[in-house]
Amino acid sequence: MAFDILEQKLQEVGEQLTKKIEEILPEANQAMEQKLFEAMRYSTLSHGKRLRPFLTVISSQLFGVSLESSLQTAAAIEFIHSYSLIHDDLPAIDNDDLRRGQPSSHKKFGEATAILAGDALLTFAFEVLADEGTHRDAAVRIELVEAVSKAAGFAGMVGGQVIDILAANQKLDFNEIVRLQRMKTGALFAISCEAGAILGRAPRNLRNALRAYANNLGLAFQITDDLLDAEGTREETGKNVGKDKNAGKATLVSCLGIEQAREHSRMLAIQAIEHLGVFGEQANLLKVLAQYVITRTK
Repeated sequence: MAFDILEQKLQEVGEQLTKKIEEILPEANQAMEQKLFEAMRYSTLSHGKRLRPFLTVISSQLFGVSLESSLQTAAAIEFIHSYSLIHDDLPAIDNDDLRRGQPSSHKKFGEATAILAGDALLTFAFEVLADEGTHRDAAVRIELVEAVSKAAGFAGMVGGQVIDILAANQKLDFNEIVRLQRMKTGALFAISCEAGAILGRAPRNLRNALRAYANNLGLAFQITDDLLDAEGTREETGKNVGKDKNAGKATLVSCLGIEQAREHSRMLAIQAIEHLGVFGEQANLLKVLAQYVITRTK
């Protein structure tokens, strides 16, 4: 029953986010850059899990932030996530031709347009965050821009991606893999959750609680992704599987083995939920989400 409620809320927020994205992204038209606009919309409006935007919207509700403000912030974070997926799929990185059950951006639009679509989404994300519609207080917007920049840059997602590439040629230990995944996946999860607290001008202890929750959630999510890559099928997951093993990538599944990795993801979900104790029943959806991410099949 709890998962049913969560899935209904995920769908509701997903539909609201889609409407917001359609509203603010440039329309494909007869301009010379039409192909770029099509590629931007193709990747952001495809059917994804939308977990990061969901975290932003739900965490914002804990602090009475308006839906408009949280959705605009969530859209910016989704643009950054979509850009990262476009670039991850390129031949120079993961060389993947399938994403969310459809051809990857570079397969549909060509490599050059895919690269530029990713660049455009990344830069547009910060234009959205800086817009007055995101928050009336410029100081809050500046704080958001700074926090999202750190999460997406060399100290977060991009830095983790570089380590991931290098890891194909060397053996990493448990702590090194955890650091890789906290940067590559966890950093964007963490800011997705903390963004709601920034918008709501929450005190530091509550921001730290959300960040700790999201750090554990992001790592549990990544382990589940790695388990699906090891055990799932292309039809179930909507993307190619077995890539990590074939590429010699360092994951907690390759480090710990399937069963121990699965148990570790369960432990992380429990720890994530414990960090939300300060919010009481207000955070019930986030607690259910922690269990949901480790039981998903795609």
